[in-house]
Amino acid sequence: MAGSTPEASSAKVAEGQVQGKQTFAFIAMTCLFFFWGFITVLNDILIPFLKESFDLNYTQAMLVQFCFFGAYFIVSPFAGRLIDKVGYQQGIVIGLLTTAAGCCLFYPSASLHLYPLFLFGFFVLASGITILQVAANPYVAALGPEKTAASRLNLAQAANSFGTTVGPIVGAALILGVVAADASAVQGPYLMIAALLVVAAIVFRSIKLPVLTHMESEEKAEGSVWQHRHLVLGALAIFLYVGGEVSIGSFLVNYFSESTIGGLTTAEAGEMVAYYWGAAMIGRLIGAVLMNYVADTKYLAINALIAIVMIVVSMNTSGSVAMWSILAVGFFNSIMFPTIFTLAVKGLGSMTSKGSGFVCQAIVGGALIPLVQGVAADTMGIQLSFIVPMLCYIYIGWYAVKGAERRA
Repeated sequence: MAGSTPEASSAKVAEGQVQGKQTFAFIAMTCLFFFWGFITVLNDILIPFLKESFDLNYTQAMLVQFCFFGAYFIVSPFAGRLIDKVGYQQGIVIGLLTTAAGCCLFYPSASLHLYPLFLFGFFVLASGITILQVAANPYVAALGPEKTAASRLNLAQAANSFGTTVGPIVGAALILGVVAADASAVQGPYLMIAALLVVAAIVFRSIKLPVLTHMESEEKAEGSVWQHRHLVLGALAIFLYVGGEVSIGSFLVNYFSESTIGGLTTAEAGEMVAYYWGAAMIGRLIGAVLMNYVADTKYLAINALIAIVMIVVSMNTSGSVAMWSILAVGFFNSIMFPTIFTLAVKGLGSMTSKGSGFVCQAIVGGALIPLVQGVAADTMGIQLSFIVPMLCYIYIGWYAVKGAERRA
């Protein structure tokens, strides 16, 4: 039997080197997903903390999420252009340093006891995370075959969920666990986070990530994002998904503190938030496997339907049933963002970064939906206010069934 030719052997070696580089890049990116998940979920801990420290109502407290996720809407288009200009790797470095600058702003905010300055700090911090999102999501989706993009992004998002699971536990201990509601309690934790982000930026500046030529070509992408129906409807799905997920997470501490629901202290309720995000982590790990065998649209539709049922149960019960049913929504949230994202940017080619920026703009839902639920909670009570995220999941179910179809 004839042995393999030298050309075939060298091709195998080259293919192995490419796969090795992609595996290393994927591991580096999953660490990035952990970082921004950890930072983002701390908002759920800071909202009740700042509400008490500055004596705010629900609507005023939700301005935290309004400023944080409002940054996605304002910064995403610029982030897309930045990445087109400097590349995905340098975009990540800039995103990390911007996030670190936002964390540092919390120190003077607490010293001066100024809520508006806190809100500006949230905006700067989120601007950095926006750049990271615009760069990292399509990059991970493109690190391999298009067929397994949703599964791969779900696996990376599981690292993000690990960050959102650890975040509430650490935040509850360091921030909500303090004896008095003193804004200075945030200074130490956020300076440590800033230091870690600077170190991460140095690491990402020095490592060698593979250049994805089909995404980072020098040709300028032509056409408008509005020409792609599945992208536009997907952006709306992201708007409502992020809004619904963030809104639920933002209200959990106050919800569980209600005497008819859990009667927990704020520190105890803060620790319970970890179950919401932990369920998302487990769901993403399971989804990363199952979505190799189940169509992504079908899996998304099933998850949306069950999330709706869980919210209805929580709204119409009390005690532990109301608590655990709303926490269970986290599990069914799990695969929604990466699945909707990959469905939305599928087949965009050189327009991928432009489409990614457009979809990431829609993360502004995290700014507006919690504000709407805040108004609902102030007028009709916190339990009935969960009808707001429920309506979001109804649209997501429709998008999975009909909206994600690609049409000429």
